Amino acid sequence: MDVDSRRLILGIPKEEAAGERRVALVPELIARLKDANLEILLQADAGTAAGFPDSSYTDKGARIEPDVLARADIVLKVQPPAIDEIRRLKEGATLIGFLQPYANIAGITALAAKNVTAFSMELMPRISRAQTMDALSAMSTVSGYKAVLIAAVHLRKFFPLLMTAAGTMIPARVFVIGAGVAGLQAIGTARRLGAVVEAYDTRPAVKEQVESLGAKFADLGLETRDAEDKSGYARVQSEEFYLRQREMMSKCISAADVVVTTAAVPGQRAPILVTEEMVRAMRPGSVIVDLAAEQGGNCALTEAGREIVRHQVLIVGATNLPGTVPFHASQMYARTVTNFLLHLLRNGKIHLDLDDELTRGPLVTHRGEILHEAVKMSLAPGTRDA
Repeated sequence: MDVDSRRLILGIPKEEAAGERRVALVPELIARLKDANLEILLQADAGTAAGFPDSSYTDKGARIEPDVLARADIVLKVQPPAIDEIRRLKEGATLIGFLQPYANIAGITALAAKNVTAFSMELMPRISRAQTMDALSAMSTVSGYKAVLIAAVHLRKFFPLLMTAAGTMIPARVFVIGAGVAGLQAIGTARRLGAVVEAYDTRPAVKEQVESLGAKFADLGLETRDAEDKSGYARVQSEEFYLRQREMMSKCISAADVVVTTAAVPGQRAPILVTEEMVRAMRPGSVIVDLAAEQGGNCALTEAGREIVRHQVLIVGATNLPGTVPFHASQMYARTVTNFLLHLLRNGKIHLDLDDELTRGPLVTHRGEILHEAVKMSLAPGTRDA
């Protein structure tokens, strides 16, 4: 399926979501897109908050446009477009970005009604061909790194072992729950800061990766052979499994100064892994950074977007940590989105090969329909989690 043969316009709007400082395209990538025969329009100050002034784009050949949404054939975004932004999109435009498809009912429905071909980068399949397009993993890298820095700032202790004239300071103990991309980055960052690190994941295959970073893998003695789905994500487990898991993890958590939780299942509420009783058993001044806060949280007490103290433990409901490291997060995100866009382009036109899982996997809406089956099911009445 091809669009018409005229030169396509690629638009980069300024992100309107509160607190969002990232941008979907960085200047270094403009040459690649111009070589693909795209005209590039940028909304004024789209990249300024990330450290990329307008001049850095115009020097590379982009043009500033007051309303890129109204003119662009292809739009690259970070956050899902608001309803007002969707109304301003051209009929039949192509949109690529994080769309939060399982929760964004109004947005996905509006995109279909506007006849937008929308690709959600969260749905990129985890296969070898898609590694350079895996925006979710790229942003998880940023989140894992920043989570440990937040914990280090708030913890009342040093992270490393320090031997000083005033005595020896023992290192902090960090426990990481979930050893996916975010968890592994958290482990690596905590180790570089000198902490003693222990980690746990339901997927036994990650034990070697955890240990290669210098951390101890917590073996809870639970059967987890089916804990990973075919796309590489953690598979949701039974409530009985999570109950036994919480019982086994309680000792690890009570011994930790810092707990970083990263366990999330796409399209579902994050499992509760840290109960209030576990929090109560932690030492006063300990810190929990919950990277699953936006999906309900791995800690029972987490409040998304807030830092709260419960039972003398600080609980950070971390949200949009990549937005707090906007320069490098924008570089990483822009590279993945650009790689995906170039995959879709043939001779300067969008070509949709629906037999290609790299194309079909992230495709949510096309020609007025919601095509992604899992998203369609999540949007149907009675199928969404409470």
